[in-house]
Amino acid sequence: MNTDNHAKIQKSSKQDTFEHPDFYGMDSLLTEEHIMVRGAVRDFVKQEISPYIESWAQNAHFPLEMVKKFGDIGAFGPQLPTEYGCGGMDYISYGLIMQEIERGDSGMRSTASVQGSLVMYPIYKFGNEEQRKKYLPKLASGEWLGCFGLTEPDHGSNPSGMTTNFKDMGDHYLLNGAKMWISNAPHADVAVVWAKNEEGRIHGLIVERGMEGFSTPTTHGKWSLRASATGELVFDNVKVPKENLLPNKSGLGAPMMCLDSARYGIAWGAIGAAMDCYESARKYCAERIQFDKPIGSFQLQQKKLAEMLTEITKAQLLNFRLGQLFNEGKATTPQISMAKRNAVETALNIAREARQMHGGMGITGEYPMMRHMANLESVVTYEGTHDIHLLILGAEITGIPAFK
Repeated sequence: MNTDNHAKIQKSSKQDTFEHPDFYGMDSLLTEEHIMVRGAVRDFVKQEISPYIESWAQNAHFPLEMVKKFGDIGAFGPQLPTEYGCGGMDYISYGLIMQEIERGDSGMRSTASVQGSLVMYPIYKFGNEEQRKKYLPKLASGEWLGCFGLTEPDHGSNPSGMTTNFKDMGDHYLLNGAKMWISNAPHADVAVVWAKNEEGRIHGLIVERGMEGFSTPTTHGKWSLRASATGELVFDNVKVPKENLLPNKSGLGAPMMCLDSARYGIAWGAIGAAMDCYESARKYCAERIQFDKPIGSFQLQQKKLAEMLTEITKAQLLNFRLGQLFNEGKATTPQISMAKRNAVETALNIAREARQMHGGMGITGEYPMMRHMANLESVVTYEGTHDIHLLILGAEITGIPAFK
C-alpha cells in the first residue's frame, strides 16, 4: 500500500470509549493476568490505533511505525517462551490480545497474528536453536517484520498443489516460484516460505530480504484491509543457505499447524470487530432521535441489538473453551475451524446489521462498520475460506472428505 501519504493522515477528534459486552459474566473466568493484558492492549488501541485508523484505511496507508509499537507491547508471539524475547503467556491471553487489536482493525490484527502465528511459531516449533535465537528476539521486538508464504496464484484452498520449489545445489538451495496475497510482504525482512524439494516434499525455508532474486511487489487496489500491507513473494533463482531450512518438520502438516494457531487468533479477533460494531449501534440507538424518541425505543432496533449480543456471547463462550483446550494441548483442527468460521460469520452479520441501524451515517468513516465489513470480507476468505472450514467440519462428522 501507499506509504508516502503520511501527510494526509488525520487524527480523529472522536474519543474511543469502548467497553466490551460481558452479558454472561465471563470476566469472572479470567485470571488477573488476562484482565491486565486485555486492559493494556485496549488502552494501546485507544491511543495508537483508534484515532488514526479511519484515515489510514481511507488513504490505503500501512503505518510501518506500528510494527515497533506492537513489539513494545508484546503483541508478537505472546504465547511463545520468554527466553526468546516473547511473552510466555497462555492462549487465552493471546486470544484477548487479538480480540482487542481487531476491535481496532482487522488489518492491524493481521499484521500481529501473521508475525506471531505464521512466522515466529514455525521458527520456534520447526526450527533449531540457532534459528530461534537468530530470528525470534528481533521478530518479537518488532525490529524485524515477517511474512508467511503458502498461497500461490493458482493454489489457494489446495496448497498441496504448490509449484514453488527448491533444488539442492550442494552448498545452498535454489528457490523458484511465487506466492500471492501475502500480508506484510512489501515490508517484510524475513519470509517463512513453503516449497517442494526435488522429491515433491514440502519444507519451510527462511528467506531474507536482500537475497538476490527475491522481490516483494505490493498488491494495489484493495477495498479490504486497506491499512494492512499485502503483496507477492517472487523467487527467481534465489540462493538460500542450507542453514535456513526448518529441520524439524516437513510435509503439508507443518504449515497447517501454523494456520491452526493463526485461525485461533482470528476467532477471537473477529469477535473484537463484532463488539465494536455492536457497541457503536447500541450507543447510536440511544442518541439518534426519530419520531420524537430514540430509535432504541423501537422494537426492530431492540431485536437487532438483542440478536447481536446473543451471537457475541455465544462466540465468547466458544472461544474461551477453545482457549482452554489450546492450553491443555487438546484443541483439534475441526474445533478451530468451527470457531474461526462462527466468529467471522457472526462479525459480518453484526457489521451489516449495525451499518443499517446507523442509516446513511453508517457508510461514512464517522463510524467503524463499513471498514469492519470490508475487512471481514478478507477475513472470511483467508486462512481457510468459509466453505473450506465447513467441509473440514463435514469431514470430521462423516469421516468422508468432500474436497479430495
